[in-house]
Amino acid sequence: MNMLEYTIETELAEKGYTTVCGVDEAGRGPLCGPVCAAACILPAGLIIEGLNDSKKLTEKRREKLFDIITNEAVSYSIATASVEEINELNILEATLLAMRRAIDGLSINPDFALIDGNVSRDFPVPAMAVVGGDAKSPSIAAASILAKVTRDRLCYELDREYPHYGIAKHKGYGTKQHMDALREFGPAPIHRKQFIRFLDNDNKKA
Repeated sequence: MNMLEYTIETELAEKGYTTVCGVDEAGRGPLCGPVCAAACILPAGLIIEGLNDSKKLTEKRREKLFDIITNEAVSYSIATASVEEINELNILEATLLAMRRAIDGLSINPDFALIDGNVSRDFPVPAMAVVGGDAKSPSIAAASILAKVTRDRLCYELDREYPHYGIAKHKGYGTKQHMDALREFGPAPIHRKQFIRFLDNDNKKA
């Protein structure tokens, strides 16, 4: 596995930005649960073996890297936006809200934020969106792992509370198992209204 290089962070340092945080989210696509975001400031040039986009790593590897990142980071913060906020705002705005909360939660104020994705508006510090950033920037990759591990842990908690949906297995995504369970048991308070409209269509067809 190729090591991620601090190319973007180095370019920003050359422009005078000395405290750069990476920001990423987990849980935009699932049908239920909060969306999680993390912000992470790594020591300049820190090499973490195996650091990469969280989606390319096994759950066991992510858990190990989570411990390394939280021990080595200059500062990190993890935040969420609730199902109620997702229902009220929409998933994009709720994700941006969680990202802003993560930045605000850092114990050290960053002077620049690298945001995974293609939207970087209304952040509390200068920010740049980086498409596929979790595979380009160590700072974003670290944030992606923090967010993903946290989101998965929340899914295990939701599974214990609502066991008949199988959330521990599919992490809330719209698998056949999850959609069949929704049809059988109906939605729970943890489900995102905009994401389960197929139930309305089912009812119309009935």
